[in-house]
Amino acid sequence: MEKSHFYGVLGFPAKHSLSPLMHNAAFRELKINASYRIFEKKPEELKVFLQTLVQQNIFGLNVTVPYKEEVVAFIDRISNETKLIGAVNTIKVFDGILEGYNTDGEGFLDHIKKDLGFDPKDKNIAIIGAGGAARSIAVNLCKMKPKFMSIYDVDKRKLEALASHLKENFPGVGFIQASSIEELNIGSCSLLINATPVGMKEDDPSLVAEKFIHEGLLVYDLIYNPKETKLLKLAKEKGASASNGLGMLLYQGMLSFQIWTGKAAPKEVMQRALL
Repeated sequence: MEKSHFYGVLGFPAKHSLSPLMHNAAFRELKINASYRIFEKKPEELKVFLQTLVQQNIFGLNVTVPYKEEVVAFIDRISNETKLIGAVNTIKVFDGILEGYNTDGEGFLDHIKKDLGFDPKDKNIAIIGAGGAARSIAVNLCKMKPKFMSIYDVDKRKLEALASHLKENFPGVGFIQASSIEELNIGSCSLLINATPVGMKEDDPSLVAEKFIHEGLLVYDLIYNPKETKLLKLAKEKGASASNGLGMLLYQGMLSFQIWTGKAAPKEVMQRALL
């Protein structure tokens, strides 16, 4: 019998991840001899871990916070799309070579378009965060030709890098590089995205003040554990549409699964496992 293949999620922390439930259910459903695990690695362990994937019989990884940008340095082959994003959330090990992909933005778009009925074209969009997930989402949204996009991050270096990157590649979109959340112009936006980890801890505040949330807004929080952050609770109270990141997790996971196995992901099975 052939040796079981290992897949997993790489992050620090990563214990909260629901990805193992979803992918192991898919492997069982399609009778694939593989298992999906959590690889929680400290920054000092990252290099050796990535350099020994073949020896560990690891055939693919999802990459989560804080390594989506860091892992790019270890990738042998990267798609142009992923190069444009500058962050990797899916690694495929093929013939000893590490291939890098990013399914975050595409998964996000699949969710808002297919399940939430939101079309980003000509809309005003605000994003909090400029890390790996935000980069992928911003690039994919810009392809849909929104009217303008405002972005804020406490890390000015990351914000500057993302804003200039988007301006250069998407001249048709207006950009605001906000120096505070107040400056995001949420009042004139149709979509607000929280792409930061703020909201995962019980004592985390809502990043956005109540006065900025309005009925015509879709508030999307990438966090899915807890199911409802303070930001989402506030959005519902103010009559705005609200969604956590579970749908994005599902769709980006389906895309990753397809990259690794070459097979269509069993959506219902994966969704059931997540719920």
